[in-house]
Amino acid sequence: MLIDTHCHLDAAEFDADRDAVLQVALDAGLQAIVMPAVERRNFEHVMNLAKQSPQVHFALGIHPMYVDGAHPSDLILLAQLLESQPDCVAVGEIGLDYFVTRVNKETQEYFFTEQLKLAQRFDLPVILHVRHAIDDILKYLRKFPVCGGIAHAFNGSRQQAEEFIKLGFKLGFGGAMTYPRARKIRELAATLPIESIVLETDAPDIPPAWLGNKGRNTPSELKQIVQVLAELRAENLQQLIDKTGKNAQQAIPKLADLCTSLKVIH
Repeated sequence: MLIDTHCHLDAAEFDADRDAVLQVALDAGLQAIVMPAVERRNFEHVMNLAKQSPQVHFALGIHPMYVDGAHPSDLILLAQLLESQPDCVAVGEIGLDYFVTRVNKETQEYFFTEQLKLAQRFDLPVILHVRHAIDDILKYLRKFPVCGGIAHAFNGSRQQAEEFIKLGFKLGFGGAMTYPRARKIRELAATLPIESIVLETDAPDIPPAWLGNKGRNTPSELKQIVQVLAELRAENLQQLIDKTGKNAQQAIPKLADLCTSLKVIH
C-alpha cells in the first residue's frame, strides 16, 4: 500500500485544483494520505477536507513555527477535538524547530510538551517536526513517552535515528532523499532497517530533485520518490511499497483500521 504519511493538502497552494491534485495522486497508485494540521485556524479545514475523501486522513496539532500565534486555549480546543473526532489518526504536526529561531524556545517547548501529554491522554501517536532540534525532542519523548509515531523529514544522525526507533518511531523520508548531494539522508535511507522507514511528500513543500524550484510538489510525486528509495536500497519496488505501507499503519494504528474499512467498502 502506497501511503503518503505527510501531505499538507489543505495548503493554499492547492486551493485552485485540490480535487484534481488528489485524483492524480490516486491514479498514480496512492491509497492513503495523512494530512496534519499546523494551527488552530486550520483544524476545521483539515477535518472537512478529510471527510470529503475516504483516502485522506487527518491529524490535529500545533506546529512549532505557529506557536507565537497560539494561545493555551488552543490546547483546550485540541483536547476537545481529540475526544470528539474518532477519525483523528494522530497528534500532529508538533515538535520543535530551532532552524528558524530559538528566541521562542520556551514557547515551543511548552506547546510541544502539552501536546505530548494530550497524545498520552488519548493514546495517539504523534507526527513530529524535528528540524535542528532532535536531541531536545528525544529528551521530551523520554520524559513524556507516547505510543510512537513518525519523525517527519528525518535529517539526523544514525545514532539519533536509532534512538527514535528504540522509542517506537518510524522515520519519514521524501523529496530530500532524491537529491544526489543529500548524502547523509540517502545513506540512512539505504541502510536503516526497512521496518523503520515510511514515505512522505510534505507537499507542497520539500519538492523532489526533478522538480527543484520549478514546480509545486504534489502527493503524486510519491510514486517516483519510492522508486528512488528502491534504487538506493536495491530492493524490489512493489515489496518496498508493501513494507513501507505496513510500517505507516504500524506507526499510525487508526490508519490501518480506516484503510481496512475502505477496502471493505469497495
